[in-house]
Amino acid sequence: MVGVSDGQASGPVPRAAGAPVGRPLLSLTLAALMDEVGAHSGAVYLLIPGEPVLEMAVMAGLPRAFAAPWERLGLTAPIPVAEAARHRRLVWVSGEEDMARRYPRISMVLPYPFALAALPVATDRAVYGAVFVTWPGAHPPDLSDRERDHLTAACGRLAMRLERAHDRGHAVRPEPDLLAPAPMTSPAGTLGTAEATRMVARLPYGLCALDLRGRITFANAAAADLLGLPVSALLGTQLWTSVSWLNDPVYEDRYRAALVGQHTTAFVALRPPSDWLSFRLHPSTNGLTLRITRARAVAREGGAAFQHGDTGTRLVTISQVLSLAGALTEAVGVQDVVQLVADEIVPAVGGQGLVMLGSGGGRLHVLGQRGYPDPRDLDRFDGMSLAEHTPGTHALRTGVPAFFASRRELARRYPDQRPAGDMAAWAYLPLIVSGRPVGTWVLAYTAPHPFPADERAVLTSLSGLVAQALDRARLYDVKHRLAHGLQAALLPPSLPSLPGVEAAARYLPATRDMEIGGDFYDLVPLGCGQAVAVIGDVQGHNVTAAGLMGQIRTAVRAYTTVGQSPGEVMRSTNRLLFDLGAELFASCVYLRLDPVRGQAVMARAGHPPPLLRRPDGRVRVLDLAGGPLLGIDPDATYPTTEVALPPGSLLTLYTDGLVESPGVDIEDALAGCARRLAETGDAPLDEVADALVRHSGTAEERVDDVALLLLRTTARS
Repeated sequence: MVGVSDGQASGPVPRAAGAPVGRPLLSLTLAALMDEVGAHSGAVYLLIPGEPVLEMAVMAGLPRAFAAPWERLGLTAPIPVAEAARHRRLVWVSGEEDMARRYPRISMVLPYPFALAALPVATDRAVYGAVFVTWPGAHPPDLSDRERDHLTAACGRLAMRLERAHDRGHAVRPEPDLLAPAPMTSPAGTLGTAEATRMVARLPYGLCALDLRGRITFANAAAADLLGLPVSALLGTQLWTSVSWLNDPVYEDRYRAALVGQHTTAFVALRPPSDWLSFRLHPSTNGLTLRITRARAVAREGGAAFQHGDTGTRLVTISQVLSLAGALTEAVGVQDVVQLVADEIVPAVGGQGLVMLGSGGGRLHVLGQRGYPDPRDLDRFDGMSLAEHTPGTHALRTGVPAFFASRRELARRYPDQRPAGDMAAWAYLPLIVSGRPVGTWVLAYTAPHPFPADERAVLTSLSGLVAQALDRARLYDVKHRLAHGLQAALLPPSLPSLPGVEAAARYLPATRDMEIGGDFYDLVPLGCGQAVAVIGDVQGHNVTAAGLMGQIRTAVRAYTTVGQSPGEVMRSTNRLLFDLGAELFASCVYLRLDPVRGQAVMARAGHPPPLLRRPDGRVRVLDLAGGPLLGIDPDATYPTTEVALPPGSLLTLYTDGLVESPGVDIEDALAGCARRLAETGDAPLDEVADALVRHSGTAEERVDDVALLLLRTTARS
């Protein structure tokens, strides 16, 4: 059955018994349409019954593998054929740059010069599918009225036939693709006569014929000799699969570029150990002719080198683009994106300088730069109004890239623009995400640099990847600042000065997710020289955990202020969690410290035991009596333990993030922490705190946040 849509979500199509359409309706229509407008490839899509999905039913002119990522499309996909069906209108893409700017997904896979038209297959009643056709890059930038009329009429006729088939219950099924035949034949059959075959055999260079799928249908003796394989081993194979030293995506990319753009492409390759060969591909609508010669001279750039047509432009290949895309997904913050673009993308496209500009509040902001020895050269761009007449602001406002091959060209367009640094050519590339501008990246060259159409298309496509990465990174940085700001607001800004007690504290957020957690500490001075210390850990690493942590810390202070004992403070806080309806648990150690008497009264709720370093340097783990985690049992009680703290004692309170790490036994980690405390305990307290944190098992990669509170009793003067 043929799926239908009223332009919105399609409902189920009633199924009716009936024979399939008796002749290849789709193939004949597509072939006639392509012939009428001189297109060299195309495809017909049908709407799947009951689903808002287009499925390719037949393709002509090129192997289906070229369009493999788009064989099935949602109607909402940002692809021309889906847009044509969705909006019931013709979509025209004039060429490589236009494709890269409007449909970067396609341009990333097919970064070649070609034009495309997509049209809906629809009647007044319903949408039945869509059609696209393509032309080589030499097509004029505008679709002619004749082409538009032919395309519209042909799609209208096809829609009427599909509607009649639907009404009669006839199934319209996918049909075999249309590829120009290029059968494997003898050389005489291929070239016409035996004499012609002998002539080709005598040529001093290699000559091969390839079909549209890249399979070799003829090879002369010189080609076999240059490639190092007999003719019999080459026939029926693809060059990049049968010849091991050509097994590189770069070379297959040149075959694809020749077919899609219908223009000559070339590359050079090294036949081990030291022979450089030149390959030149001449395409037609039914295959390619490949000429192979020994290369006269090759610039050793490392890896595979190739040329695009006669321009000599070195491009980023598909394999490089995929590698760059993968790397960009790993960038976390804005500076990560700047660093990655500078280290990987700029060298790959031959640039020497980079400026990354973000936008916000109607102004540009310099997010980072590379290649400019004096950063002050860029100060004038930071905070620049988007209303200014500059290449960067114009690219951002319009979404259209700007390329300047020389200083003269820049001065002609922007006479008041004073270039920064010693750069001589620039590409201003807007960063757009879902139609929303997020910035501009400026690629600079130290020498004049032409920007041919294929290079502009690649740079514009890369801009889509950079824009997505930058948008994610800016969001991450905002969340990162929010997390740290919230955490800082919930923890004490400083520790109070207490008679007879030295104190130091550290807090380290987790290095994953939002880096916000529920670890907390506090030190509260009381009358009569006493003080209260508390440390705890709320389950989770999110805003909810941080919010509950703030409530617990406030409650502990309140219960302390009204004079509750340590055990009562813990019971009251435990009941509070149930009154709040909290679904999270918390661990805690609470102690009342009396430096005058040299003792502390402690209560514990499921928290790791404190460490006590005695004045003689020995360290022991305090096995305190305690109760369950806060929030487990509303009627839980929390017994207290009295601990002697003579002058010179060092009490260490911590959360489990200090001693827990994957693959390390908790007892071993605790023993290691005790050894470090014994070794460093006589040092100034801040140095002790830094040493404990620095040598913890989670110093670099923390899956949990860490809180540490150190209290050292001193002799009172």
